[in-house]
Amino acid sequence: MRAIVIVTVGLTLGGCMQGTLAPATQAGWSGRDRQLMANLPYRQATIPEEFRRHIVDYARKEAPGTIVVDTGNKLLYYVLPKGQAIRYGITVGEAGQAWSGIASVGRKEEWPSWTPTAGEHARLDPLPAFVAGGPQNPMGARGLYLYSGGKDTQYRIHGTNQPEYIGRAISSGCIRMTNEDVIDLYDRVGLNTVVVVLEPKHGDSPFNSQMALQGGGNNVQ
Repeated sequence: MRAIVIVTVGLTLGGCMQGTLAPATQAGWSGRDRQLMANLPYRQATIPEEFRRHIVDYARKEAPGTIVVDTGNKLLYYVLPKGQAIRYGITVGEAGQAWSGIASVGRKEEWPSWTPTAGEHARLDPLPAFVAGGPQNPMGARGLYLYSGGKDTQYRIHGTNQPEYIGRAISSGCIRMTNEDVIDLYDRVGLNTVVVVLEPKHGDSPFNSQMALQGGGNNVQ
């Protein structure tokens, strides 16, 4: 494993701030993960530094174990104890498709299958009726299914077979992560984990004044 290093990252609105880069590992991978990840149908993308996994200081009030999605900056935070969080880069919903609110993880799946919804067929056809789980599936390596009031919201946090789009707003509303990062997050969270998806504030981030980033039926959208 590479040694953890201190890096300087440039955020669109936050200026130059420091974070501790957390290198990807295969510690939580199953034998199936290793087999499928070795046969991906795409080349591994070069993820910009600001969207790679970092351990950062966290000054908001969410409890440890909470997932917080900063939609405006295309970042997801898994809150740790002692004022820290793990920050991941994500792909978010394009204009008119983004979702915000408070939900919980109601279901977890490894290498989930995909059954396109009627809305997806209407917007994106031709689409297959069903795609089995695996590297060719746009749901990627893991799926966290978001529920609210005991009902499926039809939004997910999931992997991707298009990692080159991390840091952009192109999905139909779901939150995409690299397969390496979604495996890491999946292993950290359990059912009923609270997920807070923040609404973008006209390009401003709710973290700018509160955070110092210093070292220390399936639906794909």
